[in-house]
Amino acid sequence: MTDSLKTRVRWVEGHRFVATTGSGFSLVLDNPHREDGAAASPMELMLVSLAGCTGVDVVAILEKMRQPLEDLEVEVEGFRRAEHPRVFTTIQVVYRARGAELKPKRLLRAVRLSEEKFCSVSEMLRASAELQIRVELNGEVVDVE
Repeated sequence: MTDSLKTRVRWVEGHRFVATTGSGFSLVLDNPHREDGAAASPMELMLVSLAGCTGVDVVAILEKMRQPLEDLEVEVEGFRRAEHPRVFTTIQVVYRARGAELKPKRLLRAVRLSEEKFCSVSEMLRASAELQIRVELNGEVVDVE
């Protein structure tokens, strides 16, 4: 049996839509480059989805590893091709973790597991884009090898 997710968008005005997910949550989408733009674009939300998907994975994996995470920020920047459709060709993902007792090797393992096995958004985006990963722990770059 396949798993199914559902969402619906409804046009409000201009280029603005309200999306409602199957789980009952709503958010606004727009074209932020227009003068009356008032919300994130669908392409920005793809990057948000990637950051959220992998962030949730990393936190859950570190919890299972009993690693004391104090803070995690995932910054994502996508670079798009000039011609239409303007898909992402390169996506840079920077993980900024903090934790006095957090082991660098465990953090790297959690990031790798998310990126290579668990994060569905990463896998889908990898079809059109190169994902470049950077991991920082307490302000220092951790070698991704």
